[in-house]
Amino acid sequence: MLDGHEETETEGPRGVDEIEAIEHRLFLEAIRERYGYDFRDYAQPSMRRRVQVALAKSSLPDLGALQHRVLVDAEAFTRVLGDLTVQVSELYRDPDFYQAFREQVTPMLRTYPLLNIWHAGCATGEEVYSMATLLREEGVYDRCQIYATDLSTAALDRAKQGVYPTKDFPSIVERYRRAGGRTTLDDHATVAYDQIAFHESVRSRILFFQHDLVSDYVFAEMNVVVCRNVLIYLGRDLRGRVMHKLEQSLHGSGFLVLGSSERLPPLERAAYLEVAANERIYRRKGTP
Repeated sequence: MLDGHEETETEGPRGVDEIEAIEHRLFLEAIRERYGYDFRDYAQPSMRRRVQVALAKSSLPDLGALQHRVLVDAEAFTRVLGDLTVQVSELYRDPDFYQAFREQVTPMLRTYPLLNIWHAGCATGEEVYSMATLLREEGVYDRCQIYATDLSTAALDRAKQGVYPTKDFPSIVERYRRAGGRTTLDDHATVAYDQIAFHESVRSRILFFQHDLVSDYVFAEMNVVVCRNVLIYLGRDLRGRVMHKLEQSLHGSGFLVLGSSERLPPLERAAYLEVAANERIYRRKGTP
């Protein structure tokens, strides 16, 4: 025996992994205790990667130092929150979805005197404005109220401005065309100085504010709930709880819209009809 050195050689890497797992868990717990954001039930492989991105950007030596920084510095936490929440969005992303929504859903929306739409996990807002222009072209926007929510206040600040870079403007125009756009983007926005700025007539019916799908309240009486590419980042139990919250938010036979890589969990499937299966558009069974 060499005072346990043989055991250290075989168990050392496992011990390092265990310490890292403890640090990761304590980091998420500290955020929950200090700021009320609960990431503990998110899909952890993805969350660990995002925590490591936040650590790398901070230039701090280890996760313990980053934990101390976010506990004492609210501005540092705001920056970290942007790394922990996925902010991937673009105008007319997945144009086939918008085409399907235009063809399969808006004819039924025209029968409603008022329309409440919740866009959960809206990130920086590009897809909210994409939906708004669609509804505007389909003649129902004047009776709509869109509630666009996200966890990140920094993302929401960008979304409220309604101004986006147009470094690849031909691609935006092509996605708009494939989404079934009926006119041109000039009818909805001003394009100049490498930016696209949506008109006040588009922005006026969108209310952006912070909301936590994990811990905050249910939105009631929504005719449409859009929650695209959010569930894939949640652990199974949390995904079920969030799905229940989305369903509770729907009025009567309202529409639920998920991301292209997301499906209704088996327990919820029986409560919905498929409107456009490939594009993950569902309608809840119930009274209109």
